[in-house]
Amino acid sequence: MLYEVIYPDVLRFVQRRAHPDHAEDVAADAFLVVWRRLDEVPRIHEDARAWIFGIARNILLNAHRGEQRRQALGVRLADATTRLHLDEDTHAVMSRVDLSRAWRLLSEVHQEALGLTVFEDLAAPQAAAVLGISPVAFRLRLSRARRALRLHLEHLPEPAGTPTASLGRTTTP
Repeated sequence: MLYEVIYPDVLRFVQRRAHPDHAEDVAADAFLVVWRRLDEVPRIHEDARAWIFGIARNILLNAHRGEQRRQALGVRLADATTRLHLDEDTHAVMSRVDLSRAWRLLSEVHQEALGLTVFEDLAAPQAAAVLGISPVAFRLRLSRARRALRLHLEHLPEPAGTPTASLGRTTTP
């Protein structure tokens, strides 16, 4: 029952943060941890959902650290060129949208706070549980993330190739 109800949310949570090819594996690993720690699952649905998001997040962070170690050692994955190609395509599409550009300027901490609120639709107590911090600390982090995003949106540089003259404005001699 828990798996059927929460799995789609966990899969979407992971898909937003990891390569799509790895999302199902990470979600499955998260539920393996849940199965091992079944006695610790919160009874309230939203709390359980946030708890499992926290497990998935930790799995992603561990995977990220492992990947960094492998790269530091010079180990190359067989599909590196495929990923690089996908990243370039994704980057080209995303660079056309101001919000995407501002989003990328945010720190990972700010992205995570906004993502848990906007994409995962978590209330502050549940989002705080995912991050392992207090709800007050999460609200402060979220407030700072919103302010940073607003500042980035207000001060985005013009993309290359954009005409500098705007329509409707004229200069008076």
